[in-house]
Amino acid sequence: MRTPAQRTYPVRVRLASRTVLWSILVVVLVAAAYAGLRARRGGLIDFVVPRTAAARFLAHEQLYRPEDGHYQYKYLPAFAAFMVPFTWMPKEVAEAAWFALTVAMAWALVRLAVHALPERRLPISHLVWWTLLLNAKFLLKELGFGQFNLPLALLFWGAIVAAQRGRAELAGALVAAGAFVKPYALVLLPWLVWTQRRRSLLPFALVLAAGLALPAVAYGWDGNLALLRDWYRTVTDTTAPNLATNENVSFAAMWARWLPAGPRTSMLALISAALAMIAGLALLWRRRSVAEPNYLEGAYFAVLVPLVSPQGWDYVLIVALPAYTCLVDRWRDTSVPWRAVTLAGILLTSCGTYEVMRRTIYYLVMGWGGGTVGAVLIALSLLGLRRRALA
Repeated sequence: MRTPAQRTYPVRVRLASRTVLWSILVVVLVAAAYAGLRARRGGLIDFVVPRTAAARFLAHEQLYRPEDGHYQYKYLPAFAAFMVPFTWMPKEVAEAAWFALTVAMAWALVRLAVHALPERRLPISHLVWWTLLLNAKFLLKELGFGQFNLPLALLFWGAIVAAQRGRAELAGALVAAGAFVKPYALVLLPWLVWTQRRRSLLPFALVLAAGLALPAVAYGWDGNLALLRDWYRTVTDTTAPNLATNENVSFAAMWARWLPAGPRTSMLALISAALAMIAGLALLWRRRSVAEPNYLEGAYFAVLVPLVSPQGWDYVLIVALPAYTCLVDRWRDTSVPWRAVTLAGILLTSCGTYEVMRRTIYYLVMGWGGGTVGAVLIALSLLGLRRRALA
């Protein structure tokens, strides 16, 4: 008669074999995807920008150069220091390594979105496939360009999960760290102050101060201050030309399409952002009546990320990936009118591609701010979920 250990041994072997086979399959698929990308594009065009800045950081050279044109470095100075390890390898190897890392981060974000969702209605497998489908546009752009919104998303949502687990200090540190990947992370600051209060503020301030001071190690205090001034100049100088791009879904881009550019459109963009943030504060005001409020609140503020940033490209909505997970899971809980709002938002954001729309329709819809309207409808759908939960 076999012992329990002998009976379970074949099961463990089968599970280990499946794990190895799945790992091999994933590696093959990632390698094939990267090979296809290189054949079509020749490289990760956005990844090169911070990698070049990292090389300049090591040489104590100027990071922000107008002669770089559209591909000027626009991240905070400290991010160049974080990218230094990618200068230790050839460009092709560095790009392949970053592509593999972003694939891993994408999968980590999907898992986090599904597993952190409170009171799930749908099976995990259903949520995973729907999440991948509705965010395919953003994921493909993120991977194809070699962008950095996925690490931002993980830090952003890491703060939300930390709050779910009662770790306010970690939440504060992660929000501050996210600001050095992209300053968009500071959109979450009102949520942090309101919900995590004093316990989160000291870690937030310490991480923020350390990141702002880090470049002084290479450039000195005066040089670091000059870098920060150059960063602000670069971001503000490059905003206006980007507003006319169809992929820009910010409030500023929407108003610039609807009205002649000028002080009035800038003021309307500011008012729109202020109203969106006020709606977020109203969401926070009613959080005590909900068992687990952090996920929905994080989803709402994540949708605001590309809306309030003047350089908010459509693929930045990858930060709001869990928002789509939440809306799919709660679909049956919503009324028909709210389903129509959600569906319209999904069509305008997830389906705004050449492949789904004809080129003429794409240019017409996006040229009139369809991407911005879609993101606003997604945000409204999340507000509707909170309202329904409190009804």
